Amino acid sequence: MNHHMPVTRPARRVGRFAFRSALLGLVLAALSGCASVYLVDNSVQSFARWTDAAATAPAPSAVPQAPQSYRFERLPSQTEGEVATGQDELETLTRAALARLGWSLAEAGAPAPWTVQVTAGTLRLPRAPWEDPWDGYWGGFGFPAHDYVVTASGQIIWSPVFMRMDLPYYQRKVSLLIRKAGSGQVVYETHAAHDGRWNSAPELWSAMLDAALRDFPAPPAGTRQVNIEVPR
Repeated sequence: MNHHMPVTRPARRVGRFAFRSALLGLVLAALSGCASVYLVDNSVQSFARWTDAAATAPAPSAVPQAPQSYRFERLPSQTEGEVATGQDELETLTRAALARLGWSLAEAGAPAPWTVQVTAGTLRLPRAPWEDPWDGYWGGFGFPAHDYVVTASGQIIWSPVFMRMDLPYYQRKVSLLIRKAGSGQVVYETHAAHDGRWNSAPELWSAMLDAALRDFPAPPAGTRQVNIEVPR
């Protein structure tokens, strides 16, 4: 229901409305590309075993030095339909990431000492895990229930829930396995995980692959943080 009345007591709430509107504007501006770069922060964990499983540590001569050649291998589930198309794109990005390290894809039919298997996945959430769906400040970047706005003429318009807008949150992971082509032994395993609000883009996945391959072929033990800035 609309009421015509002078604006007196609502001044404080109008201020809160203006603050929240400004906050929403800043968030959307940040996500829409005001900055020249955005940060892809990755949690990375890698494992190298270039020698036999019985060895306690790889001998320096066992760690392959560039240049090296490889071929891709796929799971049966990655060979059909839209999944195969997505895998084509992922392998193209992986090929570029490995090329930066001196590894090149073998010509069709040519032998290669290594095989590479790459997988990636995304979990889309309606909001960040720590956000309360009923919290007007952060959960929906909107306004609490039963708020109102004031028009330029002083008219108060009540709304049960005014301009609630959830911002999706994405949990992404990319994994890469390198095997000896002859025996199938896994000699290198690496994973990169990134959480954030950025939409899926080749540049984002490329950054995650670069993070997963940081310190290749002799990575440090344990989980590490690898941050990569991506131009917009």
